[in-house]
Amino acid sequence: MTHEAIILAGGLGTRLREAVPDLPKCMAPVNGKPFIDYVLKHLQHQGIRHFIFSLGYKSEAFTGYLEQTLSRDKYSIVIEKEPLGTGGAIRFACSASREEQVLVVNGDSLFAIDLSVQSDFHQSHQADCTLALKPMENFDRYGAVVLEEDQSIRSFQEKKFYARGLINGGVYLLNKASFLNEDMPEKFSFETDYLQKLYPVRRFYGVIQEGYFIDIGIPGDYQKAQIDLQ
Repeated sequence: MTHEAIILAGGLGTRLREAVPDLPKCMAPVNGKPFIDYVLKHLQHQGIRHFIFSLGYKSEAFTGYLEQTLSRDKYSIVIEKEPLGTGGAIRFACSASREEQVLVVNGDSLFAIDLSVQSDFHQSHQADCTLALKPMENFDRYGAVVLEEDQSIRSFQEKKFYARGLINGGVYLLNKASFLNEDMPEKFSFETDYLQKLYPVRRFYGVIQEGYFIDIGIPGDYQKAQIDLQ
């Protein structure tokens, strides 16, 4: 099982700017603590021992928090000089990775997965990428992911209203070598240019996870997190 995670924490957070004007999204305070603190605690509980923080917008806001929270041997930092897109950010962060399989999560969402289940599936199927999928009802903020019987990805569906479906929870187990071997531009979207483009020809799978999920990217869900995470 992997013990390393890349945390994408360089987003501009434009939709949350009114509620949190001077901080990156994942440093937004939730009950007196940065939201990222809840993400870290969950990942540590799941066995993650080394964190790679992919930073960009207002990266200086992380420095003091990390120094107080993690010992220096427990984390690495990579800082984008200019936005690289989610795919470019992950590829850049892989330069600080020590393991063959690496977990990738978004710093502005919390998905309480069982990492051992996802990791066992990922390794037994020799997957290039294994997504954590969250069952959801009555949603239109996310697209839906459809699986084949063997849990390989059948399709990614566009954003619209769904009475029920599986959403991409933004938690990925990635085979680092196969990902780095892809011919991609310097700046690219992990979701659009990697997952949605290559799923027909790569070993991409989905594992359904029933754990708690929150994405604080919009003010309404940011306020919901204040209640849920008390």
